Amino acid sequence: MTAGTLIENTAVANYDEAGVPRSVNSNTVTVRVDELLDVTLTSLDPGPVTARPGDAVLTFELTNQGNGPEAFRLLANPAVAGNDFDTVVRAVAVDSNGNGTYEDGIDQILGQPQTTAVLAPDARLTVFVLVTVPQTARDGQRSNVDLATEAVTGTGTPGTSFAGAGVDGGDAIIGTTGAAATARGALINAVAGVQLVKSVALRDPFGGTSAVPGTIATFTIEARVSGTGSVNNLVVTDAIPAGTTYVPGTLALDATALTDAADGDAGAASNASGITVNLGSVAAGTSRAVTFNVTVNQ
Repeated sequence: MTAGTLIENTAVANYDEAGVPRSVNSNTVTVRVDELLDVTLTSLDPGPVTARPGDAVLTFELTNQGNGPEAFRLLANPAVAGNDFDTVVRAVAVDSNGNGTYEDGIDQILGQPQTTAVLAPDARLTVFVLVTVPQTARDGQRSNVDLATEAVTGTGTPGTSFAGAGVDGGDAIIGTTGAAATARGALINAVAGVQLVKSVALRDPFGGTSAVPGTIATFTIEARVSGTGSVNNLVVTDAIPAGTTYVPGTLALDATALTDAADGDAGAASNASGITVNLGSVAAGTSRAVTFNVTVNQ
């Protein structure tokens, strides 16, 4: 029942007196429902957040489990025992527009002490912990961040009472959670690297592998992505070597032909500009191969 609610009760007695039905009311007893202080805090991330050196976001949900309006203080702790590395907490923010995603400049950064607005009973609030992964973190290392919360009115052993601190001057009573909670968020550092390996195969006019005028040289550029996570906007470029001429229509990605024109596919090629192939997003552990032919000039 909502804190501050008045429970009123009046007893009635009915009787006969000299054959006349009569009734009498008791005095009215009034009880004000005290405020119960309870809170839960959970991580909303389905698992460790994949991050890399730089900024990252951990997401939590705070619920006012009490029966009255209450504000809550928040404190993030990045120095958790067992971490492979510790992050730096930049700020704690609340989801101002309720879309569940942190948006810089839109979601409210909490000042010190980091305290939420007053939440109605059963109200939920999405909270973001903004952290920075250090440049020294290595691929595959993990880190935990603990977020703690407590009722502004007070915390303690369940049943502890704060006289007059509740709604409408009633008492505030600590509930089963102790009016405090802690949740853990996790990150895994994912660093992906790219290695380019270039090779050439020769086919001369006589069926051999000499580099003579008229020889066809097939260049292969292999882009190897290592580590974990992925790289984005990966573009491979190469100039047509001096003394050679690009063979039109020979550009390919993973043995699939690409057009030479800068059109809807991933590649473009010409003698003047060389070759360009946009690989886009490539996951770690993946290799992509770009090939093209040139002719050794007469």
